[in-house]
Amino acid sequence: MYENGMNNFEHMEQGNLNGNGNGGGMNNNPYRPGVPSGEPPKPGKKGKMAKKVAGITAAAVLFGTVSGGVMTGVSLIGSRVTGLYAANNTQSAPAETQAPAPALTTANNNSDQTAATPVSSVNDVSGIVENAMPSVVAINDTMTVQQRDFFGMPQTFEAKSSGSGIIVAKSDSELLIATNNHVVEGASDLKVTFVDNKDVSAAVKGTDSATDLAIVAVQLSDIPADTMSKIKVATMGDSDQIKVGQQVIAIGNALGYGQSVTVGYVSALDREIEDEKGISRTFIQTDAAINPGNSGGALLDLNGNVIGINAAKTASTEVEGMGFAIPISKAQDILNTLMTKKTRVAVSEDAQGTLGIRVTNVDPATSKELGMPVGVYVYQIMENGAAANSELKEKDIITKFDGQSVTSMEELTRMLTYYESGSTVTLTVQSLVNGTYVEHEVPITLGQRQSAE
Repeated sequence: MYENGMNNFEHMEQGNLNGNGNGGGMNNNPYRPGVPSGEPPKPGKKGKMAKKVAGITAAAVLFGTVSGGVMTGVSLIGSRVTGLYAANNTQSAPAETQAPAPALTTANNNSDQTAATPVSSVNDVSGIVENAMPSVVAINDTMTVQQRDFFGMPQTFEAKSSGSGIIVAKSDSELLIATNNHVVEGASDLKVTFVDNKDVSAAVKGTDSATDLAIVAVQLSDIPADTMSKIKVATMGDSDQIKVGQQVIAIGNALGYGQSVTVGYVSALDREIEDEKGISRTFIQTDAAINPGNSGGALLDLNGNVIGINAAKTASTEVEGMGFAIPISKAQDILNTLMTKKTRVAVSEDAQGTLGIRVTNVDPATSKELGMPVGVYVYQIMENGAAANSELKEKDIITKFDGQSVTSMEELTRMLTYYESGSTVTLTVQSLVNGTYVEHEVPITLGQRQSAE
């Protein structure tokens, strides 16, 4: 779908989304045509100390084939491997097509639960866990992992990954499960394990990398009746109402061993954490143990309501009891949007659509240095390509594809693998107008792949 070209900045790579695999390098700075690239800009200064939590790792777990099958955490924004592997790993993954919103049934807090005075503390949470466990699932998948060897050469292998999910809705044909984007990014063989240990095939429905959220779909027809009778849709709480010191319960597939439970307290609210790539997100901080494999699992209040989606922990020998969850009240609108997407079905390579553009990444460091939005920078519109017949312009920055955030050309390329040529998609782009970036939407009818010359 694309081929890396020359680096004009540190962290920058160029790609071709024309479908013919031909890279097309440039001698000048792609962001400012005609201006030599020169020396890479110095990275901007880091944010406040509160934003620089060292060793943040997503709480998913990867069972790889490196170093004798070592188990390692997946990075917070989905790069899949940390520590032993290069920070700029890439994987192959996907995208999807807009579909009419299904008729969803969800379980939400009733007025009595919301208005009730929260229980201050309990010694036995078994009843709460018994009631909530049927709403939590284990998610297992096979992914393609790319790393660089000692000599800097790329190597690719397949690995097993495990995470968690929360049953959040049911349509007429599908059971919908919320999880983290990094749990399912690059998945090629996705399976969901329910509370009765029944494994069922699943597919990604929608993803949003900027918020690290995703929706996974399981066909109701694939779920045995006996299993269906044992599972249920989770009850959503209100994370805006929780307080520091409130007791919470975390449920998830820790270390890939199966569902387990930990208990703790809300340590802090609105904790802003910046990951190793400079992307900041806001979390609930808890001292309930959040371990690899817990990603996408439920953080519950003592009424059994979901108040957060477990996402990450600090990985440092100096730190204990610092886990993080995405507040459910901030995640709900995004999850609702992702539920409306068409469940992803792989399109054959010959049938995949193309945009007909050449692009490079605007990563968080470059965004801070140059005052540009994070996303995919378009430095060339290919003649006779799909984009040439649209309002997309060179120097535009693509931030969403079909309503879902994209922060790199790798993500955009994966999205395209699920769209046929001839289908129309909507790009959200930022265009520079009188020195200010203005957001607008651009519909594009995807073109056909071209044979490599």
